[in-house]
Amino acid sequence: IDLLMDVAQRDDRLYQSLLLKAERTGGAGNATMAFRRAIESVTDVDEYVDWRAAATFAANLDQVAESLAELLKPGTAAMLVELAEYAIERVEHALENIDDSGGNVSETLQRVAELHFKACKLARPDPKELAERLFRCETSFPFDSFHESARIYRGVLGDAGLQRFRELAEAEWRKIKPIASQPGDGKSYDGSRWRITHIMETLAELSGDIEQLVAIKQHDLSSSYSYLAIAEVFDKAGKKDKALEWAERGLKAFPTRMDDRLRDFLIAAYLKRKRNDEALNLTWLQFEERTGLEHYKKLQRIAQRLGLWTEQRERALALVAKVIARGAATIDPWNRQERTPDHSLRVEIALWEKDLDAAWQTAHEGFCHRDLLIALAGKLEATRPADAISIYRRVVPPIVGQAHNTAYADAIKLIRKMGNLMTNIDQSREFGDYLAALHAQFKPKRNFIKLLDEVARAHVAGSKR
Repeated sequence: IDLLMDVAQRDDRLYQSLLLKAERTGGAGNATMAFRRAIESVTDVDEYVDWRAAATFAANLDQVAESLAELLKPGTAAMLVELAEYAIERVEHALENIDDSGGNVSETLQRVAELHFKACKLARPDPKELAERLFRCETSFPFDSFHESARIYRGVLGDAGLQRFRELAEAEWRKIKPIASQPGDGKSYDGSRWRITHIMETLAELSGDIEQLVAIKQHDLSSSYSYLAIAEVFDKAGKKDKALEWAERGLKAFPTRMDDRLRDFLIAAYLKRKRNDEALNLTWLQFEERTGLEHYKKLQRIAQRLGLWTEQRERALALVAKVIARGAATIDPWNRQERTPDHSLRVEIALWEKDLDAAWQTAHEGFCHRDLLIALAGKLEATRPADAISIYRRVVPPIVGQAHNTAYADAIKLIRKMGNLMTNIDQSREFGDYLAALHAQFKPKRNFIKLLDEVARAHVAGSKR
């Protein structure tokens, strides 16, 4: 005992654990107060807790969670229900001032929430009282530990508890005004509105009432996604015509600032109905608004399905060329010199299409992002090593010019690749000359030169062999 007490004086977690075990022998009242004091002690946050200190906070909280888990027994489960709710509330409010980027606090919080659920199953509290507590927790706790509590606890709540939960939700829901704003109104996020809306949606889903669920979702039609959410409800229920009607209403309500997910839904629906022109037009709208590789892929997929890709590809590449020219013609107020055309997108498309000739040609017509040039060089190594080498020689100087150790390491990797390629095509001497030129060009960059000298020594040793 003396040895254990001596260790406990130096180990806060052991001390806390022993204290809680001792208090539990004194009766439920003493144990409850001891646990509440322990919870308050580990969740008391006076100032911001950074990510380093968050680990200590989580460790102390974890010890209390371990002690709480020991209450998951028939005789103490009711006590655990109350204490777990108290702990969750305290931790959630503490989290507002904690950098929990490591997720340790959230992980323990989830464990306490699971203990609460298991304790409710074991203790079987009054269903109406439990419904009231769950509703308060779900609508007021900032980090949503009791998210979808009606769904999760429905077996414990039973019909009476669910009915009470529904009464509370409907009373709160009546305070929520519908939103039918048009694009540009800039409605800001409202956490309270979001929570009660989700609660009502959950209750509607549990009841299986599709019309009720749609009526709830109709309360907020401030975005094109709102229409998609309703369309998906009808689509899942097998009401395809109603789903299409709502999706088209969203398209009409939001001719601009359209959510691409709504367009994708309509594209799929139109294709099923053989309304091919409308499907293709919507796909083109996406590509015109955001001319990039992903929308190019989508356009290719749809047009190929319709047997129209050859002509649509020409049109798409013409648009890409137009976008490149427009970008080059844009005047920079800080630098009024003529811009070099940025052919990165065209090279990216060519790489995706595995058209190395087009990628090679386009990469030499103007600017191209370094990562794409390196990717192109990598694909050229096997069949066109000389072209790959020329690209690597093009990108190494600007990488070294970034003047930091990570950039130097990246440049050395490419230089080593060049060495292997040049050796394979009997240009070992030329590679040595290239290393000497780099040494002269970047001599002031001592960290880079150290790495470069290692490559040079390895090259010399390899040449002697």
